[in-house]
Amino acid sequence: MPDEIRRDYDEASTILDLSARGAAALIRLGIQKLCKHLGQPGKNINDDIKALVAGGLDPRIQKALDVVRVVGNNAVHPGQIDLKDDRATAESLFRLLDLIVEKMISEPKHVEEVYAALPEDARKAIEKRNGK
Repeated sequence: MPDEIRRDYDEASTILDLSARGAAALIRLGIQKLCKHLGQPGKNINDDIKALVAGGLDPRIQKALDVVRVVGNNAVHPGQIDLKDDRATAESLFRLLDLIVEKMISEPKHVEEVYAALPEDARKAIEKRNGK
């Protein structure tokens, strides 16, 4: 998880017992920053998700992003939807953010590190096979 997002995540976990709504808002902010980290403008989370989907985002990750967006948005704009901003909901948002970071950052980084460790001849043969 990028440091800037980790700070919001840690702060959200610190205030979870005091304010589940505040924690949800911080998780939403983390998602917005994550979208920016993934190459989007980071100004409108819905537009960022749409652009990520157009770029081939896994539909399951899209759903996770949208859950965090909608539930987090409820914490920021109460009364627009009727979702509970309780501890269980906030904890679900933490788990979804963890999942999104794992799938969008951690797993690709791990695969790239392992691939880079292949012998150069093997990587060149793979690139040749792939027409690069």
